Amino acid sequence: MGKAKRAHRGGRLVGTARRGRALTHPTTESTLAPAKINLTLRIIGRRADGFHELESLVAFAPFGDGLTLRPGGPLDLKVSGPMAGGAGPLADNLVLRAARALAERIEGLRLGRFALLKRLPSGAGLGGGSADAAAALRLIARINGLGLDDGRVHEAACATGADIAVCLDRRPRVMRGIGEALSAPVTLPELGILIVHPGIAMPTGPVFKALGVAPGERYTGPSPILSERVGADRLWPDAPSPSPRLRGEGRGEGAYPQAQTRGSAPSPDLSSQAGRGDARGEASEREALLAWLASERNDLESAAISIAPQVADVLRALVGLAGCRLARMSGSGSACFGLFESARAAAAAAKQLAAAHPSWWVRGGLLGS
Repeated sequence: MGKAKRAHRGGRLVGTARRGRALTHPTTESTLAPAKINLTLRIIGRRADGFHELESLVAFAPFGDGLTLRPGGPLDLKVSGPMAGGAGPLADNLVLRAARALAERIEGLRLGRFALLKRLPSGAGLGGGSADAAAALRLIARINGLGLDDGRVHEAACATGADIAVCLDRRPRVMRGIGEALSAPVTLPELGILIVHPGIAMPTGPVFKALGVAPGERYTGPSPILSERVGADRLWPDAPSPSPRLRGEGRGEGAYPQAQTRGSAPSPDLSSQAGRGDARGEASEREALLAWLASERNDLESAAISIAPQVADVLRALVGLAGCRLARMSGSGSACFGLFESARAAAAAAKQLAAAHPSWWVRGGLLGS
């Protein structure tokens, strides 16, 4: 038997000796690529180049895809998992595209072999591909000693896809522009969340097309009202005020009932300095956030429902669940979410809904955990 050997790379022990034989292998790094939830989504207008400008409060679910990186060797990707069939061609996968985008900006960047465990449905408005790409950038940054605040990481994210930058550090933020302009992280009170996908993939392009905003046109939407920008002085110091807000009602034919918050509450403080405080303060913050969210909307809901009426079916089912405080579509659909006062309430609702609709993809948990 030969003498056991140990190998070091970059000062890290990457080999082990067992039973007198040398086993040298690189350290494997892993991370969660959580589902991205658009708690709000306002379409501001469409730029001359065809891209839509938006404003969205984004948070992250406690579940998602899993990504592993084995450093060293050529860049590679293997996809498995219950939703692997919707991942699309490997050559066009956002994980590889993000890795190549960062390699173009950093000479000698260390890459490796990725393994993606696909759990999130594709075409659901949950940012699965974007979350995967952001996870890839996190892992590459980790093995190369880069910070997520490195401008080249942000550039690679934006060059790969509009929603990737907001997914990099997985903290709630407001994103603007086409997704490249991000607020500081915001503090949200704890809420239970239930996410439901009816099994229908909803490509983003047709939904935006159904919205019918021409290049260079500003989007107004139905029933515009003026109200104070909640927390705008803290999130966006240069933001104009007041700005248009859209009512949750007035959707016209095919409208569905929307869960409403109970009572009235002051506008929530979404600043990154907001503390959670005691239980009473937490409840007050939760009520304030729910009240503000109820005054908001997803401007793509009506367009998505015109393409896939099943989205309205999901929203009706969510609203009918005990304890659901608000129901809304996420992103461009077709997944929808319901908000609850606790993860336990969301889990109970998930069990009930999954039994009633066994063909739907249903997941519950604590938002932002």
